[in-house]
Amino acid sequence: MELVVEKLFQTLSLSYQVRQMKTAILLVALTILYATAADGASTAFVNVNVIPMTSETVMYARTVIVTDGRITTIGNVDSTSLPADAVVVDGTDRYLLPGLAEMHGHVPGGSAQSLSRVLSLYVANGVTTVRGMLGQPSHLELRKRIATGKMLGPRLITSGPSLNGRSVSSPEAAIAMVEAQHAAGYDFLKIHPGLTWPEFEAIAATARRLGMPFAGHVPEDVGIRRALDAGIATVDHLDGYMPALLPVNDDPLGGLGGFFGVFIADQADETKIADIVAATAAAGVWNVPTESLFQHATSAALDLDEMVDWPEMIYMPAATVSQWHAAKRDLLDDDNYDAATAARAVRIRQRLITELHAAGAGLLLGSDSPQIFNVPGFAIHRELEFLVEAGLTPFEALETGTVNAAEFFGRASEFGSVTTGKVADLVLLDANPLQDISNSRRVHGVMLNGRWLSRADIDALLEQYER
Repeated sequence: MELVVEKLFQTLSLSYQVRQMKTAILLVALTILYATAADGASTAFVNVNVIPMTSETVMYARTVIVTDGRITTIGNVDSTSLPADAVVVDGTDRYLLPGLAEMHGHVPGGSAQSLSRVLSLYVANGVTTVRGMLGQPSHLELRKRIATGKMLGPRLITSGPSLNGRSVSSPEAAIAMVEAQHAAGYDFLKIHPGLTWPEFEAIAATARRLGMPFAGHVPEDVGIRRALDAGIATVDHLDGYMPALLPVNDDPLGGLGGFFGVFIADQADETKIADIVAATAAAGVWNVPTESLFQHATSAALDLDEMVDWPEMIYMPAATVSQWHAAKRDLLDDDNYDAATAARAVRIRQRLITELHAAGAGLLLGSDSPQIFNVPGFAIHRELEFLVEAGLTPFEALETGTVNAAEFFGRASEFGSVTTGKVADLVLLDANPLQDISNSRRVHGVMLNGRWLSRADIDALLEQYER
């Protein structure tokens, strides 16, 4: 169908209006293909190398058969028969692994012009699940449309609107807001800064009563230890950890000390890391480090002008990239900013990541895209590289976005690994990411809930958003 769309526009000039029309028609065409391709049919990945993510291994020369959105067969290529109606995908010298989860993403509203862009960029990069960290009412219908194949996009797990110092005015207001979001059907609650401890405590108690997770930031008045004790599901951005490493009464700036503690890292006492890591593990709280967000925003080692020219920036509006440039420039020019202190903040965060992992405190993959220089989907691959740079192996980094995400959602029996019976959310790579994590970028195709998108389909999607 995409070839028909291309021919339709061969004789037309690509003015802005025509380009917008082309985008709309192609997205409709791909959505139709996505919604119908797997209905009653099978897809067979033949002679493919499987990275199941149940262990650090590669199963070579396999045939993987998907029928009705589920993995039905994983067998030796020489002895596995193909269904008569199977669509065959050549897996020779390629690697099949579970689709990735973006565990801290931001999805535009259901009517936003940028919605299809964000969802398409996620899909093009092998992201098959997104935990939307700033929900709104339109996301409830969007979640359903994606799940039923009426819209192309990764499956959506959505919070409600943020609970923060402006949206919550009292413990009673906090209780009412939690109850309303639970009744509306949101998957979890998003915590932002500004909440008082009594308000946070009321949110936590109500959430526990209703069986609704709450996750996100650690408000200044709460602090990391009380957040852990209250049962926060995830701490995102390693928020609250840097202040917890300060000597008592030794924070002259007050609060978080800049962007997640970047201004106060020179005061941090690293001997306190083991204790807060142990408390995190004991509490069973997961972390979404979003290390790409932190380093992209604060590191002087990442040249600002070079970042503007990163290849993926062509898929974002020029105005957005300019805003990101200005935001980082403002932080670097802040009177409290010091490049050496920022570099120490990175080293401390890397140590937190590796020690949390070693202690068994779960880590989840997330980039906080689209935020400062984090292009949806593309940023997930940068996040994987930052996790490996911090000290995780490529396999351990991939776990954070596959089996760990499934375990966190309590759905390990449904997705997160390449095993029979699982939902077929898969990504096919042209090289082995266990040998070099940057190979996660080499996406040959993506399967969403059993619907196959080839490299040609992905290229057609990306083309629509090139500047």
